[in-house]
Amino acid sequence: MLLNSLSRIFLLSTCAALFLLGALTSQASAASCSGATAAAASQGVSQHRSAVLCLVNAQRARRGLPPLRTSRLLTTAAQRHSRDMVSRHFFAHESLNGATVRDRVARTGYLRGAWNLGENIGWMSAPTAAGIVQAWMESPGHRKMILYRGFKEAGVGIAAGIPSGGAGATYTMNFGVAG
Repeated sequence: MLLNSLSRIFLLSTCAALFLLGALTSQASAASCSGATAAAASQGVSQHRSAVLCLVNAQRARRGLPPLRTSRLLTTAAQRHSRDMVSRHFFAHESLNGATVRDRVARTGYLRGAWNLGENIGWMSAPTAAGIVQAWMESPGHRKMILYRGFKEAGVGIAAGIPSGGAGATYTMNFGVAG
């Protein structure tokens, strides 16, 4: 019985230490990315986009993956989708007119033969770059997009407001491979 109690205490202590280590590592990443913890409304969209990409690349670097480069065309597609979700009050990977991420990215001219695309979406009422990246990393599907080795480029779209109306920010991050 004593051994079982000691084992449980050790296990709980180990779990607490790992949780704390994860939180400290996340804070360290946020500290190295300018504007990562600043409210989205207090900085320009360009700076906020850079902070999101910096944090995503920090997650990739921790796992030995190469950084994603910014793609102007993926950014354009992502920005349009974020604005569309806010202005037409929906939240989905498929637009109200049925357009998929592939359709939206193709309209920018990006696809030139590239078929490897991905997309993360999210919204926050109190948005920070660190907050949205942390939320994506806690979701298996979103984390998979961020950590997929095949992606080489990304674009981040950020629109003021949330799909249901109100204050906040809506995010789209498109991932791809230059064709």
